[in-house]
Amino acid sequence: MSGWWAYLEERTRREVDADVLRDRRLSAVRSVWEALRPLGLGLHEAERVVYSRYEMLGDQVQRTPLDPLDVASLAARAAALPGRVAAVEALWDGDTVHDWFVLLVAVLDGPDGEGHLATVYQRRGYPAGTAAAKAGRALASHLGVPFHFASPDVPDDEAPRWRTGQRLTKGP
Repeated sequence: MSGWWAYLEERTRREVDADVLRDRRLSAVRSVWEALRPLGLGLHEAERVVYSRYEMLGDQVQRTPLDPLDVASLAARAAALPGRVAAVEALWDGDTVHDWFVLLVAVLDGPDGEGHLATVYQRRGYPAGTAAAKAGRALASHLGVPFHFASPDVPDDEAPRWRTGQRLTKGP
């Protein structure tokens, strides 16, 4: 485990562990980072401290259930968004805890609007890109809109977005 843990006050350690046990990773990272930033701890290292607590606490962590990827659940989430869905898009993202994962988003009619539909994590035997592409295509077909996934096979968080392609097609 990182040596940074020893520098945390006992109260902060309890707060971090409580957040980890409830699977509130971002809150735990924020607590570690805010407490140790004056000592030179960076955000990336704060994530590693929290990741080590996840490993230490193991099966005690009450994991947040994975987002559902069935068409009915995704369509219900899309219907709850404030605007008409113009496309369904999958994008790569990542962090030090989850490695690479895919975000499924509904691109809305507004100039820059979009809404989160699901986060798809890598699972043994079923890559995130494959699962996201399958769910995204099914939802797009159900909604009668285009599906866009610029890099389904290789994680790339800088791949072109659907709106960028639309602007290029329509011109300036």
